[in-house]
Amino acid sequence: MSDDRRRAPHSGPDLLASLKALAVRETDSPLPLWSQVKNAVQTMIVTEGLSENARLPSEAELCELFGVSRTVVREALNQLVHERVIYKLHGKGAFVSGKRDEQGFLGSNIGFSGELHNTHHAVSRTILRQELVSPPERAREMLKITAPDEQVVALDRVLSVDGVPRILVYTYIVSRLAPGFEQVPMHNRSLYDTLARRYGITMRRAERWLEAATATAEQAKLLDIPKGSPVIAIESITYMQTDETIEYYTAVYRTDRTRLHFIVS
Repeated sequence: MSDDRRRAPHSGPDLLASLKALAVRETDSPLPLWSQVKNAVQTMIVTEGLSENARLPSEAELCELFGVSRTVVREALNQLVHERVIYKLHGKGAFVSGKRDEQGFLGSNIGFSGELHNTHHAVSRTILRQELVSPPERAREMLKITAPDEQVVALDRVLSVDGVPRILVYTYIVSRLAPGFEQVPMHNRSLYDTLARRYGITMRRAERWLEAATATAEQAKLLDIPKGSPVIAIESITYMQTDETIEYYTAVYRTDRTRLHFIVS
């Protein structure tokens, strides 16, 4: 099912009528125009009881209703995005945000898919690349590969939750530890579960680094977010039960639909 089919449509004229009643600009208000528009939209979401993923009126409709420029409307919507009240999808509009999920896979060795296995969420995978390659210098260093002719399996994926892209992952697996892995269909399989079942490899521990970043044009397109959106950049190495490095990955994680959860003990 596509993301558009799951997303609740807005009620068209009903919402516009509700907004029209709130669109009276206070000329003597100390609030800037974008703040007045923001407050009106936020009030409409509450008073109309809009459900998660309900579509809001378009920027053009809001401009006409409030008699303001597109710049003012965009600033109002951007502030609502920043406050996690709404979210935007490039070329599709603005939608009401729901309660953000929490994920703790970065603080464990379960993996992204494994953490969501027993939940009501559906995880899907888009495979961008799966092939034998010579490791780039950073992967070679992190995987402690010294042989000049040793190869790795490059596995690039977009992992989606309930049809919405959530994380873009560029993975390198040491080929000699998982021979033939480049031929294993991974569209509907968890990486860690596949390595365990097929090769007897279990993930013992991992080291991970996180930093704030903004999405490039390519990353934004794959994650279905605007270019320059805030994301979390991740770098990780994973050790198997023999304490050999088996996996190195870098990833770009969306911050608008979920938040990360860590347990420190």
